[in-house]
Amino acid sequence: MNEKLKEILSMSLYLLGVLIISFLIIRFVGQRTRVNGPSMMNTLYDGDNLILNKISYNFHDPERFDVVVFPFRDKSGKNYIKRVIGLPGETVQIDYDGNIYINGEVLDESYGREIIKDPGNAAEPISLGEGEYFVLGDNRNNSSDSRFDEVSIVKRKEILGKAWLRIWPLSSFGLVEKGN
Repeated sequence: MNEKLKEILSMSLYLLGVLIISFLIIRFVGQRTRVNGPSMMNTLYDGDNLILNKISYNFHDPERFDVVVFPFRDKSGKNYIKRVIGLPGETVQIDYDGNIYINGEVLDESYGREIIKDPGNAAEPISLGEGEYFVLGDNRNNSSDSRFDEVSIVKRKEILGKAWLRIWPLSSFGLVEKGN
């Protein structure tokens, strides 16, 4: 019976260790998240499953064109997935021709699926303060993003991490590239 008790104790400690390590990885390193909706098409699609890199922003701030994840403000437990366009200290504006301006200069980018029809609040210049980011979905005309009040400016402390790896569907498995 003594051997049986040792075996049970050993297995229990092993399982406890696995649970603790899993918790620490999910809490501080990476977690799975799911894309809900078409706002990031043609980069990410509804139903895609991603691994979120939660550790890299402990060493550096989000960069322009990173795809970041942050929670809905309604505390529903759902997350937004958007692309960083404007960085702290910059001024962002979108004209009615769909051009994005950073500090008065047209941003050279090709992520938008189509020309922006509604600049929203960004029709007027938006100045970003310390730790503030302006984000857009790649499907610009079908995205709730920093142009609109329900998302608005995203604060650094709200960003959960960077979309890093698409794990589902398997046919699209691979890194979520920033590139341009």
